[in-house]
Amino acid sequence: MSLGFAGLMDMNGTTPYTVRCPYCGESFQTSVDTSIGSQDYIEDCYVCCRPILFSVTTDGDGNLLDLETRREDD
Repeated sequence: MSLGFAGLMDMNGTTPYTVRCPYCGESFQTSVDTSIGSQDYIEDCYVCCRPILFSVTTDGDGNLLDLETRREDD
């Protein structure tokens, strides 16, 4: 799924992004915490409440390199 850059990293290491739900197709804004490095986590869609798997890849300085969203059952 594609993502959209919505702003700069704040002082807590989070960056707002616009993502599209792989279930309902609606877009919503979420914050990605890049301060803890690369990670996988599940966040519910703000529209349909279904679980979305987020895969975050960062570099050694905590800069976001890639963000992938997909269905939990993919």
